[in-house]
Amino acid sequence: MNHRKIVVTQPVHEEVLRKLQAEGEVIMNPGPEPWSPSQLREYLVDADAMMAFMTDSVTKESLLNAPRLKTISCALKGYDNFDLRACAQAGVSVTFVPDLLTEPTAELAIGLAIAAGRNVLQGDAATRAGYSGWRPALYGTGLHGSVASVIGLGKVGQAILARLAGFGCARLLGVDPSVRLDQVELVTLDEAVSTSDYVFLAVPLVSDTRHLVDSRMLQLSKKGQILVNVGRGSVVDERAVVDALANEQLGAYAADVYEMEDWLLPDRPREIHPGLTNNARTVLTPHIGSAVRRVRFEIEMRAAENLVRSLRGESLSDVAVEASAAA
Repeated sequence: MNHRKIVVTQPVHEEVLRKLQAEGEVIMNPGPEPWSPSQLREYLVDADAMMAFMTDSVTKESLLNAPRLKTISCALKGYDNFDLRACAQAGVSVTFVPDLLTEPTAELAIGLAIAAGRNVLQGDAATRAGYSGWRPALYGTGLHGSVASVIGLGKVGQAILARLAGFGCARLLGVDPSVRLDQVELVTLDEAVSTSDYVFLAVPLVSDTRHLVDSRMLQLSKKGQILVNVGRGSVVDERAVVDALANEQLGAYAADVYEMEDWLLPDRPREIHPGLTNNARTVLTPHIGSAVRRVRFEIEMRAAENLVRSLRGESLSDVAVEASAAA
């Protein structure tokens, strides 16, 4: 009999669940509300493996009472809510899913840009309130003929650029000192924000990118700019964005990620700034970059396969931390 215990922190597709059950006892969160940190610690006490999602954070404290835990398989592209050093020290491998989220996230970025630039939410509200025919109102900004820049030219950033290429932008700018691409004009961050009608943020959250978009950068930005964030919430100083919207330096802000989500930052806000949620010039979505049915199934299955391979001692791909890296 297989006595392995696998903790799954969000509901998964039935086929994915069966795959995991073939490896051991599965303890799965039955609903979408995340477990509290104390609940998660309780479930991990005798767990051998964990399938983790965006709602989770694993810290050194999480691992102290999880002596059997050997692998964390993240159904995620980013893993900045996981203390990788603590995992390595505890001998816990961490895997992730780096590629399946790229295309749907890039699609959403374009959708957010269009919604913000063309006043789609305001138009929807006005139509529902009582449509009486065309009026000369709600004029906005289009992608065609605009200057658009992408900050961060990893997989998501390049996928956004590929989509922008079909809109007839006057210029496509990119900011990433580690990348060289023929299809984009590489510029400095200051040049990008000072000349662009649209700015797309697609950078990961590391020490150098926290509050990359701050009051200084926003003061440099082209007046009326549309700023789109599909990277990480804390890449942006949300309070500075609220101020830039208030003084109309920013034309609109669209986001799928928020500072409150970055669990490992002890000074993070605990809610989205009300100056964003109560603002007609924002378009806000609840971290749905990968929320495509087919894609979510593929992400779950890939994460399950990573977990199974780790439990069996097989070679792993998409590894953030290998158990052998433990001190």
